Amino acid sequence: MKDEKQVTGAAEAGHAVLDAAQAALVDLRETWDPAQVDGWCAQVLARSGRVVLTGMGKSGLVGQKVAATLASTGCPSLFLHPAEALHGDLGMVTGDDTVLALSNSGESEEVVRLLPSLVRLGIPMAAITARPESTLGQAVHWTFTYRLPQGEGCPLDLAPMASTTLQLIWGDLLAASLMARRGFTRDHFALNHPAGSLGARLMKVKLLMHTSWPAVELGAGLTRVLRAMTEGHLGMASVMEGPRLLGVITDGDIRRALEAAEREGRNPLDLRAEQMMTRTPAMIGEEALALEAAGTMEARKITFLMVGQPERPVGLIHIHDLLTAKVL
Repeated sequence: MKDEKQVTGAAEAGHAVLDAAQAALVDLRETWDPAQVDGWCAQVLARSGRVVLTGMGKSGLVGQKVAATLASTGCPSLFLHPAEALHGDLGMVTGDDTVLALSNSGESEEVVRLLPSLVRLGIPMAAITARPESTLGQAVHWTFTYRLPQGEGCPLDLAPMASTTLQLIWGDLLAASLMARRGFTRDHFALNHPAGSLGARLMKVKLLMHTSWPAVELGAGLTRVLRAMTEGHLGMASVMEGPRLLGVITDGDIRRALEAAEREGRNPLDLRAEQMMTRTPAMIGEEALALEAAGTMEARKITFLMVGQPERPVGLIHIHDLLTAKVL
């Protein structure tokens, strides 16, 4: 019976957390002011500095996440610990920055003690808080507020739960609004995530392609083709006529040409590039996503794609480039 009571109690506690967060989110959806958010975004974009997040305790941890989200979505940002700021780290803040402070009560001592210094620096300030009438709420230019109709959801009503959820939501809301106003694209996202597979998949082909590749003329002999392929380290050679692409030669093309020469009793050393090449090589545009290039290679069971147009190729993307970038 004791275990059943514990399970029941745990379930009730869990539902209380969910209900509290849901009620607060429903309320925020009805009460947030898009015009106010847009005004803050305009101010941030008009300045050359960063968005400086600050907050104490759990609000500070939320602030660190919001700073990371802003930075990864194109808005230079950092987290400033308010206690450390009071002991010298305030020097990290410049007159070109914008401050976004988080405090559920709006009365966090360390945050409030920072306010006079920030005001003297003339830095635009915003706050995410449940109490717009608080010291913090009254000192800032923009107050992004939330209400907790069913409290925190904590069984003891002591630990911050629903409040930190709402602070996170506000941070994401502001970040998304900045992205939309800035015109932040998939390409921008990829540039901010060079080590991540998601970023690589969103990169365009032009960011991964080779701009030089092995090339031979139409009448090049077998040994010339093999030397170009060996020196190029890409397992291929293109056949060019000036800037125009006539075809490509791969290991498989050479093997098939040698088999044909043997069947026909011809000397393999007499083979020329035009007799070995594939005349309609697979191509892709430089503005295409790396993920699209990967799909084409997998579907056609090939290891590279020429980039551009046959009349004017601009590059080559190899399966090894996709593997290195973690697209595959």
